[in-house]
Amino acid sequence: MNRPEPAQPGVTPAVARPAAELRARVRRLEPELIAFRRDLHRHPELGRQEFRTTNLLRDRLVAAGLEPRVLPGGTGLLVDLVPAGTAPGTEFLAFRADIDALPIDDAKTDVPYRSTVPGRAHACGHDVHTSVVLGTGLVLAGALRSGELRRPVRLVFQPAEEVMPGGALDVIKAGGMDGVGRIFAVHCDPKVEVGRIALRVGAITSACDRLVLHLDGPGGHTARPHLTTDLVTAIARMAADLPAALARRMDPRWGVSLVWGRIASGSAPNVIPQHAELEGTVRCLELDGWREAPDLLHELIAKLAETYRAKWTLDYHRGVPPVVNEAVSVARLEETMTARFGGDGAEVVEGTEQSLGGEDFSWYLEQAPGALARLGVRAPGDTTVRDLHQGRFDVDERAIGVGVELFSALALEDDRI
Repeated sequence: MNRPEPAQPGVTPAVARPAAELRARVRRLEPELIAFRRDLHRHPELGRQEFRTTNLLRDRLVAAGLEPRVLPGGTGLLVDLVPAGTAPGTEFLAFRADIDALPIDDAKTDVPYRSTVPGRAHACGHDVHTSVVLGTGLVLAGALRSGELRRPVRLVFQPAEEVMPGGALDVIKAGGMDGVGRIFAVHCDPKVEVGRIALRVGAITSACDRLVLHLDGPGGHTARPHLTTDLVTAIARMAADLPAALARRMDPRWGVSLVWGRIASGSAPNVIPQHAELEGTVRCLELDGWREAPDLLHELIAKLAETYRAKWTLDYHRGVPPVVNEAVSVARLEETMTARFGGDGAEVVEGTEQSLGGEDFSWYLEQAPGALARLGVRAPGDTTVRDLHQGRFDVDERAIGVGVELFSALALEDDRI
């Protein structure tokens, strides 16, 4: 793909020149960044085990004259680029990459960068995200030295995105969001053609929590259920009634869905058991619903358990909230992408569908406004059906340069946080 030159109707050559220079810088870096991505792809590491990846990033950033800080857990990095004379308290513009891989086999056999680690693969595009933010850092390091960078920027290389509730919480605990005024990220999308990004204002991913309900009673004989607690009936009613009751107590526009995946109780046909369990997930499209679901479930369970005289405990494991893109941040991405690559908006897919998957970038948006864009990685004309979290997942590597130019332009060409 030959990316078009920036559309600049009515723009003077003096203004156009920096845009052309930025594109030239990115193109010079692209071979290195593609090689870096392939190296990560050959050597994938799971969440909070990304020591090799962290060391590679640190060494390259140090070579560029930057001072990366490794997170307390030993994986992941924070890198600040602060121009001389920056006023105290000036907020950072942040760019985040997730650096971990997935515990699945790489099923590709026709590429030289296939994973060399059995049962490990970069099948979600985190190697691309990492290369994009690294490339952004290298471009901005040069801009910092030349005095072109006029605002402070923070690069976040985050571990353990695939480990719920996510390594974003590690970054936040380490101070990674302190002083951040706005934060951006991209995520590979194999349905979007390379050279494009897909945007959505509001929730672009969903919340997902896990819960285990325990019911207990004295047990007894099936001939005398009235003298004990009939836990099998109680757990069956919980399984049937809770999803409907939750749906009727919450705004249907929130898209709350409680679905069970496991039910267990008893060991003999004539024995009323002493313990029963029910396990499932709660998914939610909206942040308000995600916040209300745990308290409401506790209330509903208590009422049902009282009906059957069952003792109960609920293990409610928070996953992640939905990623809720802020409108101003989405507008910044759209404006910059259109100016750099399109001119007619053709390079921006608006109103992309909301995913039911979880993404821990949501935790950052609890701290500061920002947006997650879907980065097109499908080669033009490619009809192969690929999806995230599949062993044959792969990308058109030209997407890396698109992401680097987009992020670098946000940092260099827009003085607004």
